[in-house]
Amino acid sequence: MATNTGRLVLMRSAATPRWFSTATADKEASLYWKLSALKGTDGDVAETLDNWLTEGKSVKWFDIISCVNQLRRFKKYNHAAQIYEWMEKTSNYSLNNTDRALHIDLLAKTEGIARAENYFYSLQESAKTNKTYGALLNCYCKENMLDKAEELFKKLKEMNLVSSALSYNNLISLYLRVGQHEKVPSLVHEMEEQDIPADLYTYNLVMNSYASVKDVNAVEQVLEKMKKKGVECNWFTYGNLANIYVNAGLIQKANYCLQNIEKNKNLHDPEAFHMLIDLYAKTSNLERVNRAWESLKLAYPKLNNKSYLIMLLALSKLGDVAGLEKCFKEWESGCSTYDVRLSNVMLESYLNREMIEEATLLSERIAKRGSELKLKTLDLFMRLYLKKHQIDSAMKYLDMGASQADPIKNKWFPTEETITMFLEYFEEVKDVDNAEKFCETTRRICRLDSKIYDSLLRTYIAAGKEEPLMSQRMNDDGIEISPETEKLLQKVCPK
Repeated sequence: MATNTGRLVLMRSAATPRWFSTATADKEASLYWKLSALKGTDGDVAETLDNWLTEGKSVKWFDIISCVNQLRRFKKYNHAAQIYEWMEKTSNYSLNNTDRALHIDLLAKTEGIARAENYFYSLQESAKTNKTYGALLNCYCKENMLDKAEELFKKLKEMNLVSSALSYNNLISLYLRVGQHEKVPSLVHEMEEQDIPADLYTYNLVMNSYASVKDVNAVEQVLEKMKKKGVECNWFTYGNLANIYVNAGLIQKANYCLQNIEKNKNLHDPEAFHMLIDLYAKTSNLERVNRAWESLKLAYPKLNNKSYLIMLLALSKLGDVAGLEKCFKEWESGCSTYDVRLSNVMLESYLNREMIEEATLLSERIAKRGSELKLKTLDLFMRLYLKKHQIDSAMKYLDMGASQADPIKNKWFPTEETITMFLEYFEEVKDVDNAEKFCETTRRICRLDSKIYDSLLRTYIAAGKEEPLMSQRMNDDGIEISPETEKLLQKVCPK
């Protein structure tokens, strides 16, 4: 389970707008849907709002802030930020400091930290409060900007603007992400000296800091401190603790925590059930995975794609093939929105069991829906076809992956294991043509290296062929020529 250290600690009550529970013919509904329907990041929010007012329709402050909340909920951050910009230019609406704080966060998400900083420094001094300063600190922490975060945190303390756990939580989260766990205890001690009460999130972060250095005793001492202070553990805390125990190999203690969650008869968050499924899978307890799944279905009869994905991953991890196929068919037959991630779980299961026919049929269904296979799946396809010496099919999936792989973000594709299988095949069957095609493809995705070139040279030698330009090609590709490579080169392009 993720430690959730990157959680946004800017909170606003996002009450569901009235139009989400009544007929969408309401005028508020029409405004929201007009805004949400704007495509991409170029939708002109200001023009839409101006036109709305020009038509003689009014927009109350509460309604427009509800639009912002809903756009944020569905990650339409650019549109939400544009609403705030429009409000600041319109005399009829004024932002409070909570709105300004959220605007800072939205600007950082959509235009970067520099834009968020410029907005903050443009504010009047009266608007530079613990909320807006805290929003800027949160941005620095989320972007792992350690120096700026520490400098701003120091300034906030000097200005007496740190009165709650919020800013401390942000900085502790940052320290955990950048691996400076040793700084966490002093921050906690400082909170105690300043009589700033820790919240549940603080305690979970401190547990994670001790867990990261494998100090389970210190983790348990945090739990004891919570009990002494009368802080009640919620399902997230028990789940966090269970995850720590699982990673430490203390399965009995992990099960105790998970059973405490199951005893809670008032679980109203699907994430609690997701966590149970995930952690019981980590403890290899299929019976309890299924029990948590049934409890989730009872609590939420209409499950979303995420719930099915969590369950499919758990069943795949546990090797429950029959359960996996049953769950996948149940989802596929009733899903309202197709999510290729779920199909990929089933596809990888087929490939791992070398069920090539089933995998091929499913991949064709995925293609018909206009979705792409993920790179990991394509890598599995390549390996399976290489095992069967079906090089044309393996090369087809390599080309598919190369067309969608980002050379920066997907440096791992293809995996080293798959590359080795390709190279061994080329050398074994003396396939110079496909070896050359492989070099060209790996060049496109920045994976061409000395290992691949050395194999290409050996393939040429095995086939009894020469390539006079090979030395120049290697030089053009920036390949360092080792003494062993030089020996191979002399056979392929003799001087």
